[in-house]
Amino acid sequence: MGRTSTARERLVGAAEELMRGRGYGSLGVAEICARADVRKGSFYHFFASKQALTVAVVDAYWEAQRGCWVSELGGEGAALERLERLLAAMAGVQRRTKEESGAVEGCMLGNLALELSTQEPDVRSRLEEVFDEQIRLVEGALAAAAAEGAIPAGRATTEAARAVISQLEGMVLLAKLKNDPTVLDTLWPHTLLLLQAGERA
Repeated sequence: MGRTSTARERLVGAAEELMRGRGYGSLGVAEICARADVRKGSFYHFFASKQALTVAVVDAYWEAQRGCWVSELGGEGAALERLERLLAAMAGVQRRTKEESGAVEGCMLGNLALELSTQEPDVRSRLEEVFDEQIRLVEGALAAAAAEGAIPAGRATTEAARAVISQLEGMVLLAKLKNDPTVLDTLWPHTLLLLQAGERA
């Protein structure tokens, strides 16, 4: 029995590593293949284009993160405690990358969304789907928090969940810009202000 090829996984892994540090536009297929130790001709056996590879990278990145989102938001404790744990975990990712590489990398999904806002429609569409799923997960936590009386009922909405995701992405972007993860130290207090926690409808 022949060995199972890992070329596809190596291509996805190499592309994710390069995109974390460099973004999308400056990368070529040849460089990705060289990093993955895969012949360029084999690339097109697995992916029709760099855009198709990038969709696979987004899928792999979100699949790795999604477990954390589901685990934290569906875990023990009050709903706001679970949301706080999720945001702390996302901030923790940025602190670890700073410690390990010397740079705050930011969120690869957010980085790609900014870079590809007017191009690569397949990638943009997949990114939109991922962010929509994140919004739904947070909205579920907000509904539970409202049911517990921790936030006003009027804050348990899609719009409020979108605002939480936007605040997370925006503060991660600023942390990347300043190369300073301490920017994220106020993420949770500002989220509470956004949600008007402690007030009653």
